[in-house]
Amino acid sequence: MPTSDQLLALLPQAAPLPSTPLGSFEDSAVAWTTWVTLMGFVGVTALSLISTGPAAGRLNAATLSAVTRRLARAAIVLGALAVPAVLTSLAHSGKKGGYNYATAWKSLFDGTTDGLLSGLEVTLLLVGVVALVPLALRSGAPGPARRWLLAASLSAGTIALGTTKFPAKAPNNLGRSIFETIVWMLHLVGGAIWLGGLAGLALLTLPGAIAPADRHAFWSPAIRRFSATAMSCVAAVGLSGLFLYWEHVDGPSQLFTTMYGRVLGVKILIFGALLLLGAANQFWLHPRIDALRAAGDHRPLRTILVRRFPAVVAVETLLGLALLFVAPFLHGSARNQAYQADLARNATGPLGKLPKLPPKEAVASTWTLGVLETLAVIAVMVAGYWLSGRLARRRRVTGSVRPEPGV
Repeated sequence: MPTSDQLLALLPQAAPLPSTPLGSFEDSAVAWTTWVTLMGFVGVTALSLISTGPAAGRLNAATLSAVTRRLARAAIVLGALAVPAVLTSLAHSGKKGGYNYATAWKSLFDGTTDGLLSGLEVTLLLVGVVALVPLALRSGAPGPARRWLLAASLSAGTIALGTTKFPAKAPNNLGRSIFETIVWMLHLVGGAIWLGGLAGLALLTLPGAIAPADRHAFWSPAIRRFSATAMSCVAAVGLSGLFLYWEHVDGPSQLFTTMYGRVLGVKILIFGALLLLGAANQFWLHPRIDALRAAGDHRPLRTILVRRFPAVVAVETLLGLALLFVAPFLHGSARNQAYQADLARNATGPLGKLPKLPPKEAVASTWTLGVLETLAVIAVMVAGYWLSGRLARRRRVTGSVRPEPGV
């Protein structure tokens, strides 16, 4: 007579749930280095062109030269490091593991679309770095070609960043592929200008970039300009993130039941922390600096900045680095992981390669909701920028800013 264990062995057994590993720490570290250097290059260059350059240019040539040189040198270092980072990522992408740099180098412009995109990424990075070299010199930083060189470098870096998401194969749905590429560009470029700009601002708070006599007049317009740019970037990242969420997640429950969802949840929490710090800057610190400047407070503005602004910016920069480190752990999609787990849970025998769900198709309600979300995000950002400016003007009129004891 068969035993109970033998009887259980004869019954249909459910297949084991498919595993969804995070991936190795080494792979994520390689990807993180590539993203940090590439996005940092774009962000620091954009900061110099859009925010700090115009603010310094309204003061004097010496301040413009010092600010431009510091940011240009930082961008050159980041761009120069991005090239070996990209090659390391290519060298580590083989199935056998390890690092084959000879194969990675040969893959550039090897006649395939992947080779073309990788070759353009490396080439454009080098072009962007070379364009910044004159601005790193004392004689060339405040010159008339400054804006053109920054614009050329920023364009090269932006396209290099875009090559990481340009399709390598002819898409089945051209319209959807173009839309997804635009969304990814908004996500990456917006994040690069926002997070890279924070790192650039942190560099400028260090001694030697701005003369003490000019700090009072430099920081208020520079921060205000960056705030407007950062809020636009946050809107771009938020809206593109909502689309990617719709594309890869079927409901909030998958943020807890799938590996993709849990990693995405960590990313959302870090993004939320960044938004809270940004709001604190926008509605408290920036209006305070504006009011102090307008009220004729002649204390060294560095006193305020050293105590508060660099600390907040440093924390934001660290959170941005953490955000970029979490992103490479996102593999596949929560939809497919939940679907495949359900198949395995209900299977009565071994399963081969698990199928995947087809991509979501947008319907009329999807586009309607997307338009409403876009309008809502834009309205919130515009209202926030207007309100923070009004707070600063009110503080100027009421004189509510007082020197701090002991300062």
